Formats: sequence, structure tokens, C-alpha cells
Amino acid sequence: MRKRTRGGAALMIALAAAGGAATADPDYPLRPVPFTAVRLNDVFWAPRIETNRAATVPFALRMIEETGRVDNFRKAAGKTPGSFLGKRYNDSDVFKVMEGAAYTLMLKPDPALAETLDGLIAVIVAAQEPDGYLYTCRTIDPKNPAPGAGAERWSNLRVSHELYNVGHLYEAAVAHYQATGKRAFLDVALKNARLLASVFGPGKRRGFPGHPEIEIGLAKLYRVTGDRAWLDLAEFFLDERGRSFQGEKYAPDDPFSVYNSEEYLLNHKPVPEQEEAVGHAVRAMYLYAGMADAAALGGRPDYIQAIDRLWADVVGRKMYLTGGVGARAESEAFGAPYELPNRTAYAETCAAIGHALWQQRLFLLHGEAKYIDVLERVMYNGLISGVGLDGLSFFYENPLESDGKTALYQGQAGRSPWFEVACCPPNILRFLPSVPGYVYAVGDDSLYVNLFAANTAVIDLAGMKVGLAQETKYPWEGTVKLTVSLEKEADFALRIRIPGWARNEPVPGGLYRFWDESAETPTLTVNGEAAGLVLENGYAVLRRTWKKADVVELSLPMPVRRMAAAAAVAADAGRVAFQRGPLVYCAEAVDNGGHVLDLSIMDGARFSAEFRPDLLNGVVVLTREALRGTMRLGAVRARDVLLVPYYAWANRGPGEMRVWFPRD
Repeated sequence: MRKRTRGGAALMIALAAAGGAATADPDYPLRPVPFTAVRLNDVFWAPRIETNRAATVPFALRMIEETGRVDNFRKAAGKTPGSFLGKRYNDSDVFKVMEGAAYTLMLKPDPALAETLDGLIAVIVAAQEPDGYLYTCRTIDPKNPAPGAGAERWSNLRVSHELYNVGHLYEAAVAHYQATGKRAFLDVALKNARLLASVFGPGKRRGFPGHPEIEIGLAKLYRVTGDRAWLDLAEFFLDERGRSFQGEKYAPDDPFSVYNSEEYLLNHKPVPEQEEAVGHAVRAMYLYAGMADAAALGGRPDYIQAIDRLWADVVGRKMYLTGGVGARAESEAFGAPYELPNRTAYAETCAAIGHALWQQRLFLLHGEAKYIDVLERVMYNGLISGVGLDGLSFFYENPLESDGKTALYQGQAGRSPWFEVACCPPNILRFLPSVPGYVYAVGDDSLYVNLFAANTAVIDLAGMKVGLAQETKYPWEGTVKLTVSLEKEADFALRIRIPGWARNEPVPGGLYRFWDESAETPTLTVNGEAAGLVLENGYAVLRRTWKKADVVELSLPMPVRRMAAAAAVAADAGRVAFQRGPLVYCAEAVDNGGHVLDLSIMDGARFSAEFRPDLLNGVVVLTREALRGTMRLGAVRARDVLLVPYYAWANRGPGEMRVWFPRD
């Protein structure tokens, strides 16, 4: 097998481990610095990554055992008697947990965890059929597969998740290979991919996966092997969409009738012609990320034009203030333009993760800070809201308002320990270890500072090693200190993102705005001397001859900002929300006398911000006078309302919560 060196540690999740030596092959113009090269020691992300390692990973490994997901592989291998248990897509949960566990091994060796993964891989090897097929719900009992699997192989790709499951297999196998150097799991993935390549393609069987994901997995196989066959197969599946109508049709009362909708399946148009985000939001995010990979690696400008149009639609008309996407619980889908209800918002955690993957890829294609602005909004708000501070409780949906009583569409009124459809917890588990890989990126002669978190990093820039130490208490404070370490003087450009929220533009496109412009502006110094903010594509560009121990300091003012939505967003008309730095805030009943849904916010008073180390693992809270009730009913002045970061809500039990408040 020829190992392709460009891409370093195999794309990771959202290309977090890409990097390495250049080749003549097409690729993203920019490369993220591998997450293994960035050591976080910050107050925000490092504790979450450690909780993920110490709590979430062992918990998820236990849950895939207790819920029969791993036993399905033992049954398929003939090691355990019994019928298939659970949903036809449950294999994917095992693969995602294994992928996240492999990433944690890259950050911190753990012999016991490595041994657990080896045991799981042995079971999977035994479950794989001789020709490479791997789909436990059919292998266990081919005559009676799980509902939705189809009567025979590939007969119901719209519903079966046969290709979705193995897409996650490919991602997990590549991660494990990069973490350990062991081939057994990667060989399972390649054996399966060879089977698919023999079945699907021009002049062979037609069809497309109802749930995109395999396209991302195939791109990772291509990166780690250099075999163009895997990228060609990914492009084949992408190009079949909108042209192939393979699959059964269901009666209106059939539980799978939702799959009749070509929009739901993103099959309504060929992908280069799609211009509006429709259908299942998670599937859309995975599809758009796969298109970006094919565009960069395969040289497909038609894909780039399409995802640029789709980006403008999502960010300009269909994204929540928290970065969440997918307004409707029914079909887990996008709504119409500006359809963004708060209490019934679906905003699935998996969709937020897919959204982050896509935004990172768009940045790597275009090099513009606006994509990282959206990525940051997603990461700090609508993504990590999906996991509790304990690492053991989860949200499937992430609404922007709750009465504290009504159960969410998937799960209960508060956080849930697990789900029957358990896609979200393993997705969080595999995302968090990769966070350091979003901090920096490199171009030909440029080093990009995209996210702010205390860390040390050794970065390969055009063949030279650049050490960078970042000191900051972000997101609680806006001061960032960067110290450069070099063996000898070097010329390059340091490009530091100036967040849109610090430039009076909270989101690109104007879907949300600040009520008032802030007169406070960011400042930048080099070795104590003021440096002008020369912005290119949202980055302050410092191009100079860098010396050892040069120090750059950035100050980002963090006033509390009042937010308004575009007039077309009916759900937020006459309402105000609050943001400080990258964080969106909410009010919870537990801090506000047991109720918050009867609060309105006065325009005149100002919020004060205070760090509370005793609350929610340490957060900055906002306090301000509010009114309880309505003027019509004779409102009385309430004691100060207290707001906490949205991501932290429901960590103290279920209760009322609100992000958008009526103005008084």
C-alpha cells in the first residue's frame, strides 16, 4: 500500500489532523495543524477534553455493550446466539465510539483502552463476511434482516444505512491506524471498500446512500492510502444523487414513508445544481462536507460553486443564533427561510457537529475568517450544549426555549443519559478530542490563528518549525498573548482572526445583528508597540521577519451585546438576546425564582458581567434588572435577572429556559 503523506494523520474529524508534506495532487489550499501538534492547557476546552477521555469514552464503551450493539457483531461472527437487536444503523454507533477512543489515544496513551479497542476489532474482523460485506442486521439472519434493511444487499439504499454505517467504519479504521500503526481495522475497511468498488460505479450498479457519510469516509481512505479509487467512488455516490431514484416506495402509512421525499434525501437535484438547504439537516451537513472534500481532492469547481450557494442560504436564512441548524422535529429537517422557532427548535447535536465539519472545510477552501466565525459560534454554543458538564448526559435536540416539563422529541425534558437512536453521544465523543486541530492552519507562507485557547504548538510551516505559545482566558476574557519560538529568523505572515463579533458583525449575511454598534475596537501590539489592524478576509495580517521570543498581544473588548434577528424571523420579532464574546446567554429558572418565561427585558438598563468560579464549573454570568409579567397586567420590577452561557443550561435539572426575551 502506498501511503500518501500529504494530509498527515488522515483528515481526522473535519480535517483536524491534516498537514504534512505537499504533493502535486489537488488538495485544500490551506491545511489545519494536526490536533496532535497542539497541546491545550486552557480553562475551557482542555477540561472538556479530559472529561470526554475520563468519563464519556468509558461510559459509551459500556453503553454499546449494554445495549447489544457489540453483541450484534458477535452474533454475526457466530460467537453468540440470538437475533439482531436494535436499529439497522446501530453498527455506526460502535464505529463512532471507536473513532473517538482512537483520537483519545493520540492525546494520551492508555494501554487498557488500546486493549479494549483491539478486542472490539477482533470481533468486527470475525463478523465481516468473506467478500468484505459488513452489516450485522443482515449477516445475522439474511432471510429476516431488520426493518428497512431491504430484502437483499443494496436493495433499499434510501433507508438501509448500509453505506452510512461503513462510512463511519472507514473513519474509525483510519483513526485507529493513525493512532496505533496497527493494520487489522484498516484492512477491514479496505476489504469492504473493495467490495463496494466492485459493485458500484459507472457501468455497474447505480444508487446513492440515503444518509450521506460514506463520502467523508472514502476521502479519508484516499488520504491514507493514496488510492484514487476511493475518491472516485465518493464522487460517484455524490453524482448519483439527483439522478438515481433507486429504492422502494412506501405507502403513506408505512413507517419509512418519509424516505419518499426526494428533498428529505437531498435527491431532488444533482448536487452541483442544489442552491437551497432542504431536507434532513444532519444528512445535508454530511453531504456538504463530502462535497467539499471531493471539490478539494478531486478538483471539482462545480461542487465549490454549489456549497458556496448553500452556505449563503444556511447562514443567511436558516441558522439559529447558537449556530444550530434544522428547525423542524418532523423529518429532522430545515424549515422554510427564516423559519426558526425557539421552543420547538430541533437543532440536533449531530447537525451542529456536521455544521462545524463543513465550516472548517469552507475555510480551508477559501481562507476567509467568516467561516471560522460561524464555526466558533457553533462550537461554543449549539454543539457543546449537546453534552452535560459531567460528560454523561446529553441532548439530542437543542431548543432555545423550554418550559422545563415538556419532553423533547427525542429524550426527556432535561438531559438524557443515552438514546435508543444513539447517534449524538458518540458524535460528541469523537469531536471533542479533535478540537485542538481547529486552532491553527497554514498556507504557503502564512500561519493562521483561528481560535483562541491557551496552548503550546509546534507547527510545520513551509518546511520550518515554528513554535507558538498562546496565553489567554478566552472566552471569559479577550486578551490573547502569542509568543513565537524559532531556531532562526524567518519571514512569514501571521494571520490572526479578528472575530466578527468584535467588528460589529455577529454573523455574516445579516441574519442577526447587534442593536447598537460598539465603540470599543480590538487592539494589536508586537513586542509592546502598536500594530495597525490591517485586515484581509477578516484576519489581521502581520508580515515581517520573525525573531525568537517575539510577542504579539491582541485585545478583544467583550462588552455585553444586545442581539436582534432579521425582521423576517417571526419567532424573534420584538425580542432581544444577549451575547458576550463568542457566547450566547440564556436565563434558567433555577437562577431566577423558578420561572423565566414571564420575563421581559428593559431596554435601558445595562448588564454587568462577573466570573463565578462556584457555578457550572466556572462561568461568566450576566446580571441585569428585568420585569416579571407584562405591562398590561401591571408588571412589577423583579430582582436582577441572571443569565448563564447557553451551552451550560439544564446541568442542574430540567426547568424553564429562554434565550430570546420580549423587550419592554
